[in-house]
Amino acid sequence: MVDEARLAELVESSDLDGLVRFVDGTVAARDWDGLRLVRDRCREAVERGKQVWGAAEFAEYRMALDAPASDAVEVVRPGAGRFGHGPLWEVAASTHTWAELRVVADPALRSLIAHERSIRGDPVADDSIDRLVVDAPLELAPWEPAYPVAVYRADRADFPELATPGLAWVELGEPVSRLADRSVADALLDLVTPWLEESSGRGEGVAVSGTAEDAIRSLGPHRVRAADTDLTTAMGVMCWAAASGGAYGRRRGTPVGRALAWWTAAVAAGIDEDWPVTSDELGSEASALRWVLWDPGDAASGWRLHLAVEDRDEGLAWAVSAVDAR
Repeated sequence: MVDEARLAELVESSDLDGLVRFVDGTVAARDWDGLRLVRDRCREAVERGKQVWGAAEFAEYRMALDAPASDAVEVVRPGAGRFGHGPLWEVAASTHTWAELRVVADPALRSLIAHERSIRGDPVADDSIDRLVVDAPLELAPWEPAYPVAVYRADRADFPELATPGLAWVELGEPVSRLADRSVADALLDLVTPWLEESSGRGEGVAVSGTAEDAIRSLGPHRVRAADTDLTTAMGVMCWAAASGGAYGRRRGTPVGRALAWWTAAVAAGIDEDWPVTSDELGSEASALRWVLWDPGDAASGWRLHLAVEDRDEGLAWAVSAVDAR
């Protein structure tokens, strides 16, 4: 049972460290009613001017992460987890199966959870899922990677990146003129919208007549590290970037990141007018493009996306450079 006197003392003194430890102890005791009480007392105190909203958020985060699904689904609602490690629908989906979470009522969240569980290898066969929420097929295509998924822990979250090939130094030529048609460049930049609009990131995308190297040169660098890669790896890189919120933005989640990677690949392949496309069509058309990973060689930390794509048949290429850091 929760020590209500101790809880009241921590709340009234706005002792956030103490409240975090109190939540940890409540979770360790598997006292989910007690965890609700912590959240409710903190929320009530916030209305009185106490700065304990973070403790209320943390209590809900631990409910989504650690509680049985019947309790976790209570906190899965639109916008929940806005100021935490990630959206609570993704947190809950990281530790519970689709069979446990299919009772979520909100159609949009239910669809996101279904896609998250499918990405994690949980077979999802449910005709009631709204297929219009996430603009990509529920089932992964053979040419897609094993997407890196979020790992949520009691005190932090890890967002592993896909393994990529080693990069080698490349000398770039003279800059070429940029093209006015920015459809592909804008799609590449859209992958990192939260970095640019909600965080401290910066980014630029370009289109040129020429090669991937010409597109990269158009961004400014004279010399970069680069390596050709395949569509599978490029999809994983784009999904990782698009799923994240960067340093301070709101995380969108892996299903949204995957859908944006699908769209970007379709725009680059010139088949976006036929959207939605089949996995076979996208795999065939986007695999014919040349995908290049690169970086400026400055060992940038934090969130970064450096990618170029080239349509050799049309003599066109595009590149994006985006970085964000705390």
